Amino acid sequence: MSANDPSQMSALAQASAAAHPVPDRGHVNNYLEDKELQQLLALYLPTDLYAHLQPHFERMGELAGGVVDDWALEADHNPPTLQMRSRSGKEEQRILKHPAYVEMEKIAFQQFGLAAISHREDMLGWKGKLPAIVKYALTYLFVQSEFGLCCPLSMSDSLTRTLKKYGDEKLVAKYLPTLLSMDFDSSVQGSMFMTEQAAGSDIAGTLTMAYPQEDGSWRLVGEKWFCSNPDAGFGMVLARVDGGPPGMKGISLFLLPRQLDDGSTNHYHIVRLKDKMGTRSMASGEIRMEGAVAYLVGEQGRGFVQIADMVNNSRLSNGMRAAGMMRRAVAEAEFIARERWAFKHRLQDLPLMQVQLDKLRVPAEQARTMVFQTAATLTRSDAGDATAYALLRILTPLIKFRACRDARKVTGDAMEVRGGCGYIEEWADPRLVRDAHLGSIWEGTSNIVALDVKRAIKREGSLPVLQSHLLGLLADTQGITPAYRQALTDALARAAKLAERAVQDDGEKAVRQAATALYNCTTAIAMAWEARKTGSAERLRLSQLVIAHRVLPRDPLQAVELPADWS
Repeated sequence: MSANDPSQMSALAQASAAAHPVPDRGHVNNYLEDKELQQLLALYLPTDLYAHLQPHFERMGELAGGVVDDWALEADHNPPTLQMRSRSGKEEQRILKHPAYVEMEKIAFQQFGLAAISHREDMLGWKGKLPAIVKYALTYLFVQSEFGLCCPLSMSDSLTRTLKKYGDEKLVAKYLPTLLSMDFDSSVQGSMFMTEQAAGSDIAGTLTMAYPQEDGSWRLVGEKWFCSNPDAGFGMVLARVDGGPPGMKGISLFLLPRQLDDGSTNHYHIVRLKDKMGTRSMASGEIRMEGAVAYLVGEQGRGFVQIADMVNNSRLSNGMRAAGMMRRAVAEAEFIARERWAFKHRLQDLPLMQVQLDKLRVPAEQARTMVFQTAATLTRSDAGDATAYALLRILTPLIKFRACRDARKVTGDAMEVRGGCGYIEEWADPRLVRDAHLGSIWEGTSNIVALDVKRAIKREGSLPVLQSHLLGLLADTQGITPAYRQALTDALARAAKLAERAVQDDGEKAVRQAATALYNCTTAIAMAWEARKTGSAERLRLSQLVIAHRVLPRDPLQAVELPADWS
């Protein structure tokens, strides 16, 4: 063969591609191909509700694994831009979104009502309030393709929740219908404007000022440094009341509408949009308020306490998104390992690849279990169960802390399974890696969230409530060996002891370690319970891997095998 013969070179290239095709998972149904998810939904949802929702889960799985994935890639490559003036020269700020992003908005906000589903009683053809698991399960499917849009979804949902909980009747009556509208053209989205350059995580350093007006409204003056979805119809804003006390007691919460009652734009400007590493499809920017009209939400001087409820709701959503991204990364890696051949074997049959895949599966399934456990607790808490509230207060920062950190590693290691193609922007891997890094920063960095675990233990008495919940699950778990039951019981006791030590005044350095220990024990016990309820031997094996590899002490010079008496 001549190297200068184009026909021969073309034939060789075609033969090579035929013999060694690059596996492409392509369009799939994220729901139908995920048997574990189907089993878990059947476990956590009432039988009649699960049957009713099956077509909706299938439809979301089809969309998210198909056209939404295509649109997500396109929107990621075509980020939004800020238009400062109209073509006729009128000062008219608009964020111009790519059409692909708008199509995804229509699916998430309108077709499935993911921002309104927790606040209406007529969603998806079901009469009455749907449990939180439904919203999180649908979004879990959606986020496997698109992460950026899930920020506006979460903030719109959380803003509505906070307004309903703390806003006065007049304010709620005026704005709630617009927030809950299912008409895409007339509905609005929500946002949260907290971060300032001087304050960061230290909210007491907030400089934005609020001045009372004779008509009962307030005027806000100041700048917010990181505002995702900055052109949202409403924003929840923290500001310092003029003449109020210093520190945290001087901070109040305000509702900031984008449009005033006369139809004009409120008195604040988007200074610029951020050039972000990830979540490129969704706009984030800086805003400057110049006497912007706003309305007090809740009690004056308790702004941080009130917005903390909104933040906690967003933190659970953040953990769910991390779980969804890990599921996508694992599914891609498993597909490649099944379809790709090397050294005359499928990759999945090679010992090192089997170890690598398990290292991806364990944290992904831990996060998935934590989503279900926390969402079920949220539903009970919203129904007035005081014990559930104390449990929710510790489960929420635990999933935000650990799942979001795990997602960074899982998405990166899954990219490695694809090899060189995984580094190319035509594939989903780079987007997953970039987006995953935001989770441990958004709504509180890892240190801040770990300290929230400490607050939950000290202020809410959450630790004994968590222990009681997990021991109850363990008592309801039949069919595991006495040795493994004892291993779970002992691990929980040791994790609780570490947590008790970490929340003492001189033990704060161990707070992150304690949070990780509690997360691992919680997920291992809950996964064992799920395994026996669903009959999933694989889920029980993964539960055991959590204990063996993430909890028990290890000798780095000795191979770790699951104890024989656990099976």
